[in-house]
Amino acid sequence: MQIKFGTDGWRGVIARDFTFENLSLVAQATMDYLNREGLGNKPLVIGYDRRFLSRDFARRVAEVAVGNGIQVCLTDGYAPTPAVSWAVHEMGAGAGVMITASHNPPEYNGFKVKEAYGGSAGPGTTKILEEIVKYNVANGRRVVDCPFEEAQRKGMIRLFDPCENYFHQLSRYVDLNLIARAGIAAVVDPMYGAGSGFIPRLLASVDEIHNSENPSFGGLPPEPIDANLQELSALLKSGTYRVGLALDGDADRIGAVDENGDFFSSHCIFTVILRHLIEHKNLRGGVVKTVSSTRMIDLLAEKFGLELYETPIGFKHICELMLEKDILMGGEESGGLGVKGHIPERDGILMCLLLLEAMAVSGKGLRQMLDETMDEIGHFFYRRLDRRIEEIAKEQLIERLRSQPPAEIDGRMVSGTNFSDGFKFIFENGDWLLIRPSGTEPVLRLYSEATTADQVDRFLRAASVIAGL
Repeated sequence: MQIKFGTDGWRGVIARDFTFENLSLVAQATMDYLNREGLGNKPLVIGYDRRFLSRDFARRVAEVAVGNGIQVCLTDGYAPTPAVSWAVHEMGAGAGVMITASHNPPEYNGFKVKEAYGGSAGPGTTKILEEIVKYNVANGRRVVDCPFEEAQRKGMIRLFDPCENYFHQLSRYVDLNLIARAGIAAVVDPMYGAGSGFIPRLLASVDEIHNSENPSFGGLPPEPIDANLQELSALLKSGTYRVGLALDGDADRIGAVDENGDFFSSHCIFTVILRHLIEHKNLRGGVVKTVSSTRMIDLLAEKFGLELYETPIGFKHICELMLEKDILMGGEESGGLGVKGHIPERDGILMCLLLLEAMAVSGKGLRQMLDETMDEIGHFFYRRLDRRIEEIAKEQLIERLRSQPPAEIDGRMVSGTNFSDGFKFIFENGDWLLIRPSGTEPVLRLYSEATTADQVDRFLRAASVIAGL
């Protein structure tokens, strides 16, 4: 099979695509790359989540690393991706590998590469890894390994707990004592994932649901979106709690439920945390958003005189800018958010703590804080719609939109476009519509944001007509 890295790592269905054989090929290519780049003389950090066989897959990567002369620091249990990323940065490792499929359904697993700075491997690196895998297979390159127990006896594999130092970093960034004194009634849903138990270890008063080990994730993909957080929402509507927080399968993404029991989207979270960083933590810097993110970020950046950047979808693009420029915060629609003074990486646990800190400082709920900001910059409605589309129809649509993009949609003139990742049409008052064909699935993603919910629905219907769906 062809190994292809997506927006963050290589993923596949366990026993069909994600097999020990294919994993060994990817691991060998990774070790070849590290040795070629002079990084093989530094330790390799390896972590894993709670998915089926994740521990065994991680041990297999360790065997290949040692076989290629690379010393391994392997987490002594499941760990969140941001904790593993922090360990890569803090330990001065050559790189990191995280065995996880993040928010994908339970039948998937995956292989994420973290570079020495503690963030996701950039597009240039993952392209090289794909090429090395292809070259190795074509030329019969043998996978070189060392049995796990033998590698341990030789001292080439060291088990370690990534949590203590990661917790220390979080306690430096967020005022945990302030949050504790505020007495906020909070509940966390880690969705049976690798973030289970982490926030309650930092804040003993926080309750947690869905924290047992369950590789089927309770029958739902561990993605913190509205449809998957109904139990968390019901707890908030019961009046027991003031805020509900959620993490995806490897805890690098965040979701939330507000004081009314309503889903609090990543766009809302981005807006509230950005304002908190500016006004209460007195931080400054540029702001990065992906092409499918809310216009509220544009308006906040303008309000506070911060430079704004827009990238294609995928946190790796945000990471590149965080490495190149003074960036205060970057975020994407899927709930991946990163901040200055940490690592250039998504961190769902840190974002949960920052929301709690914002509540503690202001004494207000999430929805109240957002409404106050919207009263200043305008009220916005957002919706995403995923539609299945045949591959041929998808290719025809792409060609048509490239060669003959519509000048008018739903009776409104298009005033600007952004075709860096999909086809984004912008209207005079700032409303927008994004038609984005998936690069890996027979899916067409339609996004819209407007000043009325009715206009969002109208744009999405118009996009479906344009696509012939």
